[in-house]
Formats: sequence, C-alpha cells, structure tokens
Amino acid sequence: MIEVKGIHKAFGKNEVLKGVDVQVKKGEVVVILGPSGSGKTTLLRCINFLEKADSGEITIGETKVKFKHATKKEILCIRRKTAMVFQTYNLFNNKTVLENVKEGLITARKVPKKEAEEISRKMLDKVGLTDKYDAYPSQISGGQQQRVGIARALALNPEVILFDEPTSALDPELVGEVLTVMKKVAKEGITMVVVTHEMSFAYDIASRVIFMEGGVVVEEGTPKEIFQTPKEERTKQFLKRIVPDWNYTI
Repeated sequence: MIEVKGIHKAFGKNEVLKGVDVQVKKGEVVVILGPSGSGKTTLLRCINFLEKADSGEITIGETKVKFKHATKKEILCIRRKTAMVFQTYNLFNNKTVLENVKEGLITARKVPKKEAEEISRKMLDKVGLTDKYDAYPSQISGGQQQRVGIARALALNPEVILFDEPTSALDPELVGEVLTVMKKVAKEGITMVVVTHEMSFAYDIASRVIFMEGGVVVEEGTPKEIFQTPKEERTKQFLKRIVPDWNYTI
C-alpha cells in the first residue's frame, strides 16, 4: 500500500499542496482529476521525490519516510519502488528505443546488460513495439514514444507507476493507442496513480477517482460516485465544463 499523509509544498509564497492525504491499495488504479494549478502534478512529483515536499510523510510497503528530513538513502529507496511516465516522454534522443528502456535497469538498478536487454525486449513487446527496438525517438510517433516511456516504467518492476497526464502532449488521433496500453497494464493488476483529463479512461478503468482543487482533495470515490452522484458543488462545476452534456450521468 501507498500512503501519503499531510503533504505540504510551496514554491515561494505559492502554497501548492495544503495538507493532502492519499491512500492507494495494491493493485488499485487511482485517477486524480482537477483543473490546472490544483496540485495534481506536484503531488506526483513529490511522491517520486522529483520535488521535495515541505512536510508530511510517505509510506510505500514497509518503507516510511518524512519528506522534509528524507536522506539520500531514503529517497533512493522510494524511487526504486516507483516509476514515472511523463507528459513529454523524456527519452534520450541519441539512444535507440531499446537502449532507452534498458538504461535505467543498467545504471540505476545495476542489472547485468544481457538480463536488462531481455527485460527491455519483453516490455517493448508488451506495449506493441516489437518492430521498433532499433529506432530512435525522432523516427517514431509521439504515441509510440509514450509507449516507450511506459515500457521503461514497467521494466523497473516498481510497486507503483505514476502517470503525469501521459496523453496531454499527443495529437488526438494518437491518444487512443496510449490509453489502450494503459488499460492493458491496469488489467494486469499493476498499481497506478494517474493524473489525466481523459474522463472515459477514468470512468472505465479507475478503482477510485480523486478530485483536487487549490491544493486539497475536494472529493473522492468510485468512478460511479464521482461521475454520477458527486457530493461537492465544485466537483459538479468541473464536470459540467469538462464532460460534454454532463448531467449527473455518463
């Protein structure tokens, strides 16, 4: 299980997270929704220590770490239990698709090269890129690049994969292929925390949906509860803007 308690994060005078609590059970797909500036991405980045929160604590499995006083060893331990799929792919342009996936295994996890290559090929096969091992990022589409990012995350065999708006940088016609892969990953029981504006994905795949605004959790529940019978007025206003013809049901 993953538990984040009392997380605060400010950038100067701008308090982005104001005491957020989140729990994610093993095998859950938790989708975080909310308007721009609500703190969704900052929350993910703090979980993975890409940003260091000002206070609060995180527990992943048996490992509990206080954000403010985390040591390098503790940060490394948390990072080894997580993997992140970014909005903008974050691939090495001078490395092939296969090299991009195996790089983290070799450098961060110290996996022998032969084993790293075997794992990387298997993960690329899983996301439908068997024929792209030797291609460079510039030679494949944005959707394929994002699938490389997912394969890279899967190769690390983390306890949780964090997805930060993984389709936001894609042309509309490429969104579907990435969401299809994410649905496949979810059905395998891999724990996922997903920040997205893809409402149909949230409704169909999420175990729970969290709605955030202004650095706090406004409401959370099952997809049916959030999309069909939201309790908070702010959640209703958000859905009216985001979901075409929303009327308490999808």
